[in-house]
Amino acid sequence: MKIPKVTKRYCPYCKKKTEQKIKIVSAGAKRGALKRGSKQRARLRGRNRGIGNLGRWSKPAASKFKRKSKTTRKTNIMYTCTICGKSKYQKKGKRTGKLLQE
Repeated sequence: MKIPKVTKRYCPYCKKKTEQKIKIVSAGAKRGALKRGSKQRARLRGRNRGIGNLGRWSKPAASKFKRKSKTTRKTNIMYTCTICGKSKYQKKGKRTGKLLQE
């Protein structure tokens, strides 16, 4: 999906319609997989070795619910006013394969 680099929309700081630059915001840092109490860390320590039912350690490190199923991700867009320079963050993103800017 293509979106323009600059668009005209309402700026809550200027209180009028202004030209605003569009920027795609990254998702941010992910949580560490080797935190205390994680299954992956316990697996590396050798918790799941041996014969028989190992309870919590017998299942795979990532459960079937945690495995990635969606092919596209929602992208978040940041609007920056060209007049006052303040940014407005639009949380609700659009589900697209790739967001290209013209």
